[in-house]
Amino acid sequence: MRKSIATVSLSGPLSEKLTAIAAAGFDGVEIFENDLLAAPQSPEELRLRCADLGLGIDLYQPFRDFEAIPDDGLSARNLRRAERTFDLMERLGADLLLVCSSVDPRAVDDDALAAAQLHTLADRAQRRGIRIAYEALAWGRHVRTYDHAWRIVERADHPALGLCLDSFHLLSRGSDPKGIADLPGEKLFFLQLADAPLMAMDVLQWSRHHRCFPGQGGFDVAAVVGAAVAAGYRGPLSLEVFNDVFRQAGAATTAVDALRSLLVLEEQAGLAAPPAPVVPSGFAFAELAAADSEPVRGLLGALGFARTGRHTSKPVELWEQGAARILLNTGGHSRGGPALTAIGLETPGPAGAAQRAEALLAPVVPRRRATGEAPLDAVAAPDGTELFFCRTGHPDHPSWTGDFAPAPCETTDTATALHIDHIALTQPWHQFDEAALFYRSVLGLGADESLDLADPYGLCRSRAVAAPDGGVRIALNVAPGPDTDGAGPQHIALATDDVIAAARSVRERGGSLLPIPANYYDDLAARFDLDPQRIDTLRELGILYDRDDSGEFLHCYTATLGRVFFELVQRGDGYRGYGARNAGIRLAAQQACQHSA
Repeated sequence: MRKSIATVSLSGPLSEKLTAIAAAGFDGVEIFENDLLAAPQSPEELRLRCADLGLGIDLYQPFRDFEAIPDDGLSARNLRRAERTFDLMERLGADLLLVCSSVDPRAVDDDALAAAQLHTLADRAQRRGIRIAYEALAWGRHVRTYDHAWRIVERADHPALGLCLDSFHLLSRGSDPKGIADLPGEKLFFLQLADAPLMAMDVLQWSRHHRCFPGQGGFDVAAVVGAAVAAGYRGPLSLEVFNDVFRQAGAATTAVDALRSLLVLEEQAGLAAPPAPVVPSGFAFAELAAADSEPVRGLLGALGFARTGRHTSKPVELWEQGAARILLNTGGHSRGGPALTAIGLETPGPAGAAQRAEALLAPVVPRRRATGEAPLDAVAAPDGTELFFCRTGHPDHPSWTGDFAPAPCETTDTATALHIDHIALTQPWHQFDEAALFYRSVLGLGADESLDLADPYGLCRSRAVAAPDGGVRIALNVAPGPDTDGAGPQHIALATDDVIAAARSVRERGGSLLPIPANYYDDLAARFDLDPQRIDTLRELGILYDRDDSGEFLHCYTATLGRVFFELVQRGDGYRGYGARNAGIRLAAQQACQHSA
């Protein structure tokens, strides 16, 4: 189906929005009135610009407060206003006008009057080659639901008058979209799509500030699309999103994110079949880039890693412990010191995973490969982290580990880590929702609910995505305020079956663990029925504790090096979380260490 987007969904002047929309691959555009009025180009110039970019103008919007107005002169003025709008649409080359249900306090609750006035409007529009799409605003004065809007359209009985359905207006009011399938498809003139997080707030404010692209919120947008298609709708799938973040983010990035959301939505609604997701089964490696590599080597050694190999053509070292592998790129550098720049994902089918990623607009990472080196497909996540699709040590696929020449190493007597449990990445503030959609859609990971975590300087948003079996877990965070721009801390969590022994081993090897305030352990004794001696041990080593209905979670942290720190975690029984209730303690402790350094 055609894919369209309202210009109000992006930031910047109209000319830049159109360029970004076309570059992302959209077929059409909804021109929002305010964007047109603020543009220095004439409607004729914008019409030519859209044509040059290969964009159809699918809708002009909005036309407000027209119907159900008593005939005291207002209705006549509304018709004159409509004729001027038709003039502008002819110049622009648009032939479909969105008319919102009235919010004017002078509007009356009279369906017969509303139908008669909309019939008159449609009659005038038809003479100009224009159609009218009537939409029920969720906060309309009298018409707030699509079925009420349909009764008025049906009563008006004009071929140039139909419905515009908006998924936000439907789902925010709890309307059941199943009834859409019973509507005549030829009267469904337009379909606008938006998701939103589930919130308890005024619906107008909810709409104006918190809409997001399908798949980024809590609405079943696919059900709306499916019902409309079942009714016979064959028009564009068009995004109309009001969002404070998108209004400040770059238009080009937002447009790509928007189109990806429509591609995934088409798949969910059964309208398209891109390559199926290939869910990763584990972490093959995490790569750290550091210009000054000695402190990183020291930290890895303290954690019990041994340098086991060096890449045959690149300045990259392989450090291993159990099934946990860290690549140290000694030729790399990043803002703020050592940083996590790439993740290797164990994937049953690397080629299929790459095809899925490319189909959903993930940028392919160019890679220089010497003769004889293993092929490694990689794409870039929204924050720039490179994701490599790996199949390690399997005879049916070349293994990336074969590109490393063995290096003499000293193994440690006491193992600290078994494997990588999860990875946490700080996202640019304007790409948090985009990142969640990316990992869910491209990798097929499931997503937890978004959390707000207490930070000494505000709230830190966090959302985890994970494979069903927990083999891959990635925590996406955004620090408070826009100044971080994604350059906040990252961490690698290492799984162990005895975090107390692991923490002692780190200290014995000269490593330092993040000190935790004594007040935390006093509160721990009050909240949980733990043996006092056990609490003393946790206090001594700076180990944090959590428990849910499934099991226990014990974890501690190293000091931060550049942007990176490590976490040691011990999961008991079926615990699937990340110790979220302890996040504020950790963040405060890290701030205290930073200020004392």
